Amino acid sequence: MRPKIEAGELRIYCVDSIDCESFYSQAPPPQRILRHIQYEDYILKEVIPFIKKSNAEKKLIVAGCSLGGYHAVNIALRHPSLFTKVVGMSSRYDLTVSLPFFDDLFQGYSDENIYYNMPNYFVPQISDSTILKQLRKLKIILVIGQEDSFLNNNEQLSDALSKINVGHDLFIWEEEAHRPRYWREMVKLYL
Repeated sequence: MRPKIEAGELRIYCVDSIDCESFYSQAPPPQRILRHIQYEDYILKEVIPFIKKSNAEKKLIVAGCSLGGYHAVNIALRHPSLFTKVVGMSSRYDLTVSLPFFDDLFQGYSDENIYYNMPNYFVPQISDSTILKQLRKLKIILVIGQEDSFLNNNEQLSDALSKINVGHDLFIWEEEAHRPRYWREMVKLYL
């Protein structure tokens, strides 16, 4: 990304997650999702205002890979008026599904907080015209490898977005692209 940064096309703010305190913690599932909601609240009330205050550019892109891609896509789809673009790379959008090498992060537990933080759950049900209008302005890019465990998860989200007439791009790379060397190439192309 160096050429885009040096040319002033991108300013990067890298925000650490607290996944060890939320999704990957040993806390009971209801506490895990509540901790995630606290994290999202921090992004919305502290990080984004800081970015807007320190940056004259009005465009705001959110992006991430693997679980970071989940975070990016989830917050952008939940708050589409705040962002102009979202890029999810090698991500999954339903953390309640067990997949090869990836557990159900809530161990079968489900509640309203989990529902509204799993894009594959809530996106198909979006019918509010204001939210749909905001989503249709958002540039949405999903990138996944054809051999990735999360391919089906990405195709489900893509289908859900299509069914509510929200434009997006789903790029499927060859092989298993759930690796840093692929992510370095993806950010060059999609950010």
